[in-house]
Amino acid sequence: MPAPDKTNPITPAGLAALKARYDHLLGTERPEITEIVSWAAGNGDRSENGDYLYGRKRMREIDRELAYLAKVMKFAKVVNPAQQPDKARIFFGATVTIADEDDDERILTIVGDNEQDAGEGRVGWSSPIARALRGAEVGDLRTVRLPGGSKEWEVVAITYPEG
Repeated sequence: MPAPDKTNPITPAGLAALKARYDHLLGTERPEITEIVSWAAGNGDRSENGDYLYGRKRMREIDRELAYLAKVMKFAKVVNPAQQPDKARIFFGATVTIADEDDDERILTIVGDNEQDAGEGRVGWSSPIARALRGAEVGDLRTVRLPGGSKEWEVVAITYPEG
């Protein structure tokens, strides 16, 4: 996940997922680990106590993730794609069908950088392909510069979620 150094657009579902993760870590996982560490600390020599050492390590990981999630949520700007006024162009939240020179189609949804998942077809707002597609209409050709070279895509369809 990219570092949240400025206002970051996010979908309502993306923010809900971040909040759910934060609440789970803070309300469930951290108290469980705290209990294990307290129990393990009472068992004597901490230097050779696996439960204690693992628990302390896991607690630091949880605390780091909680701090990160708090920062991401602080800078998140919820953008509801269903309220996009110009649905004929590609903007944040659009689901786009693109085709390359061989007519191989690909469906992408442009989401916040903290909710991207290439395997699910969700690409981050600041990714090279999303930047290249911004503002495009059906029929437009866009060139995407990738580490392996440039590739040209034609916009085949644009949709936005309903209300």
